[in-house]
Amino acid sequence: MADVKIGIIGGSGLYEMEGLRLTEEKFIRTPFGDPSDALMIGELDGIGVAFLSRHGRGHRLLPSELNYRANIYAMKTLGVGTILSASAVGSMKEAYKPTDIVFPDQFIDRTRHRPDTFFGNGIVGHVAFADPICTAISDAMYASAKNAGATAFLGGTYVCMEGPQFSTRAESKLYRTWGVDVIGMTNLQEAKLAREAEICYATMALVTDYDCWHEAEEDVTVEAILAVLRANAEMAQKILRATVPQVARRTRDCGCANALQYAIVTDPSKIPDNVKSDLAPIIGRYVK
Repeated sequence: MADVKIGIIGGSGLYEMEGLRLTEEKFIRTPFGDPSDALMIGELDGIGVAFLSRHGRGHRLLPSELNYRANIYAMKTLGVGTILSASAVGSMKEAYKPTDIVFPDQFIDRTRHRPDTFFGNGIVGHVAFADPICTAISDAMYASAKNAGATAFLGGTYVCMEGPQFSTRAESKLYRTWGVDVIGMTNLQEAKLAREAEICYATMALVTDYDCWHEAEEDVTVEAILAVLRANAEMAQKILRATVPQVARRTRDCGCANALQYAIVTDPSKIPDNVKSDLAPIIGRYVK
């Protein structure tokens, strides 16, 4: 198996990018259940990478059904230190039009039913999350996007809604008063869990629609989203291919790499042995 330090989470269409050679499908069982799908392991221009189809191949899982903990845990067990994410979002501002790309650096949580921490069951940890995106990785993805000719924006707030329904018109207008930039259904839990796992995380938000706030545009539909995503797929692949070598050369000297250093507050002698064992890939540096 290739030495894998970089993970990519997105649609299964990302597997088709030029320069990618997949060598293995790896099914990883975790203490939290199964990931969305097998992790596809291989090399992108000679660099070890692991791909995960967020909703499973064939898009089988709702945003609320995704096993976010298993997805991130599986990446961690492979040795992944950086995750590059790609996902569809709705635009909440006139400035962002379909096919544009936003690299958000903040989140607002509007979900209700999702486990989003590895802690609990006898261990308490409080991880700093003021800056939820790894700036170095987001900057690299943004630079790759600009070099590839994309209309891209660095920074902004992603509001994460529960789904699977799209927003009501009242909700959409409310979120706009908050000054948010894009709306989606998946990235917040990934970012939280990646931080707990000391993995650098950044996301590429592919704008597909204007949600339902825009009076001069059609309300969001699945048909419209899929049409724009197909148009965006080639650009997303170019951005990821250009970013991976930069990430591979980088020294992880950001706070993400040591996020748990002072976060675990439970007396180690009081942590159940089975919890220590289950979380060993994540907490093993600090708790024996």
